[in-house]
Amino acid sequence: MYYQPIVDLDSMRLYGFEALVRWNHPQNGLIMPSDFIPLSEDTGLVIPMTLHILRTSCEQAVAWQQRYPDLRYLTISVNLSGKHFSDASLVEQVGSILNETGIEPQCLKLEITESSTMEDAEKAIEKLKEIKRLGVKLSIDDFGTGYSSLSYLRRFPLDTLKIDRSFVSAMDESPESDEIVNTIMALANSIKLDVVAEGIENVEQLKHLRHLGCEYGQGYLFSRPLTVSGVEAMIADKPEWADLVKDSVFNSETAGNDYLQAEFTN
Repeated sequence: MYYQPIVDLDSMRLYGFEALVRWNHPQNGLIMPSDFIPLSEDTGLVIPMTLHILRTSCEQAVAWQQRYPDLRYLTISVNLSGKHFSDASLVEQVGSILNETGIEPQCLKLEITESSTMEDAEKAIEKLKEIKRLGVKLSIDDFGTGYSSLSYLRRFPLDTLKIDRSFVSAMDESPESDEIVNTIMALANSIKLDVVAEGIENVEQLKHLRHLGCEYGQGYLFSRPLTVSGVEAMIADKPEWADLVKDSVFNSETAGNDYLQAEFTN
């Protein structure tokens, strides 16, 4: 298991983590998900593997919440494959893991792809509503790369859109990518969703996203995915992410940010 930090771009403090999995093969070394996830879907192993990831990451999040009082509302995001999303037992499985691990439901965010929801949009809406009744958060991953119908998107009980890293990384060089990011932000604002920008790699991207009112971000500018010990070392070092933008002024009101600035209250 690896965990990549997700940063609150307003406060520039740690908001949560995305849980990621790697295969450390005894002969071939570290194998990335793009190589083994398709195989796991073909064999059906993706469901037990995802349940293991979900249970492990929820247990780890609870441990960090208890160990670090400042992180008591720490969130954990876990990806669901299209095959798992369509599984009839998904809602029951998620409910069982919530009970087993003791994580607060609102601290768990499930990430699904555009394509998995649009294969049967009406059925997906009902499944998403069932998941929402558990109290967990829902996110559309890699938004902008699929084929979402905007009419259905408004009906999905979502909390978050994640902007694909390909658009974020190209903002500096491609006016088209910059405009796509602007459009996604405007869309999210219109339907009251917050936004996570993936793949933030430099300060100019960060400043531009903050100016647009993007709530959250992740990427190598903040941290690569980390092991558990790496996360704990990072927390101990108290990363000064605010220094990245200390010479820029961010005002959510003037930036037109009408989004929710926090998901929890004390």
